[in-house]
Amino acid sequence: MLQLKIDKTRIECGTDEAGRGCLAGPVTAAAVILPDNFTHPFLNDSKQLTEKQRNLLRPIIEKEAICYHVAHVMMDEIDTLNILNASIVAMHRAISGLSQPPDFIAVDGNRFKPFGEIPFACVVKGDSKFLHIAAASVLAKTYRDEFMVKIHKDHPHYNWERNKGYPTIEHRNAIRKYGSTKFHRQSFQLLPKQKEIDFE
Repeated sequence: MLQLKIDKTRIECGTDEAGRGCLAGPVTAAAVILPDNFTHPFLNDSKQLTEKQRNLLRPIIEKEAICYHVAHVMMDEIDTLNILNASIVAMHRAISGLSQPPDFIAVDGNRFKPFGEIPFACVVKGDSKFLHIAAASVLAKTYRDEFMVKIHKDHPHYNWERNKGYPTIEHRNAIRKYGSTKFHRQSFQLLPKQKEIDFE
């Protein structure tokens, strides 16, 4: 059973990101403040849910949350900042977009940078421990997936509709055949390094 929040006395948001390990597309973060009476029978880490479950949960979270915000950090910024910093920037933007500022932040994972003076706690596997982080993980994942399906229409060779930009064999084979696009992260190793053959 997931807990509601870390500090029951504060207005607490949960935040999480999606798409860190992808070769293409943005890294997307969400921040969510849930009401103290919020419950849901199958809300969990978005990776543990099916696509259908995530899509069913999204409108429920959006309707019942006190507030939420989703933010993308695009490929050029990822290439400039590096993926860890870009993920933190995405979470900061999601938090700053909340209509009600939190007075405590629960972060999925083990890395974060202070957001103003607001205290925070990093929780490893937080999306399987706390409802607001799980809710943020669902929003981040569904909004990012929606973006990838949209850009798939102009670049069908890469099948982003299905792989969402992750480094599948199919995606890498398409990069090998067609090259990269403006949606690919140029700072990432898009293709595995070829093994050098020693002829001596």
